[in-house]
Amino acid sequence: MPRVHAAVPPATSVFLPWGTSHLTVLTLTVLGAIGLVELARRGDARTVRASGLVLAGALALVTLGYQVVAFDPAHPGTTLPLQLSDLAPYAAAWAVVSGHRWATALTYYWGLTLSVQALLTPALGGGDFPAPSFLVFFADHVLVVWIAVLLTWGLRRHPTWHDYRFALLATVCWAVPAQVVNVLAGANYGYLDHKPETASLLDLLGPWPWYLLAEAALVVGVWALITLPWVRPPAGSGRSWSPRRRSSARSASPPPGPADDPAASPPSPPHGRSG
Repeated sequence: MPRVHAAVPPATSVFLPWGTSHLTVLTLTVLGAIGLVELARRGDARTVRASGLVLAGALALVTLGYQVVAFDPAHPGTTLPLQLSDLAPYAAAWAVVSGHRWATALTYYWGLTLSVQALLTPALGGGDFPAPSFLVFFADHVLVVWIAVLLTWGLRRHPTWHDYRFALLATVCWAVPAQVVNVLAGANYGYLDHKPETASLLDLLGPWPWYLLAEAALVVGVWALITLPWVRPPAGSGRSWSPRRRSSARSASPPPGPADDPAASPPSPPHGRSG
């Protein structure tokens, strides 16, 4: 979502990364994720389905409501819903409602990497809890992470290499028009033109434009790593990555025929004269 620079009421303190409110949100995120997995594994199907729909509905309403209120035609460079975090909530909500694989794939890769990174290094200006900017920002990201966890570990909808390739392609398809808008409107959607003002992982990846290349390589590698556990054969299954060797029986000598079977050989004639 666009960086929020909301006016801070006199009674509200300014949000500080890794302050009390931030740590509380991170703790609740972890506890909620664990609870959802347990619910999915132990609860009945109707309860799990209802819980997922509640999360999806809340996420869609919060995201859409914020985007409608925040949009300002006079400032398209900061109020258009063109961040990946503006799109991930809709993918997550649709994954729950429809079960479509493409939506589930985007929720997994975007939610468990980009949304998590946003939670750890939030680009959030304005007031601390309970300021509306604080509530909307964290609700958007926490709910996406929860849905990703519910789908993956609770409902066991695991990604494949096809999903991995699709998520990479979808991300590229987002980046191209986002950069066009950046050029036309002087914006910075996706932080494609410069780093966020707050501390982030991008600070470790060098200056522009090199951090974009490093970020792309990091995404390709990390997404491959989080795909690997779901597609590798289980331990002890006897399967391996290399093609199976031909059975040794095929290269061995053929099975014995009648000529090699003593029981099938005719008896030798008796010695001496025949009567």
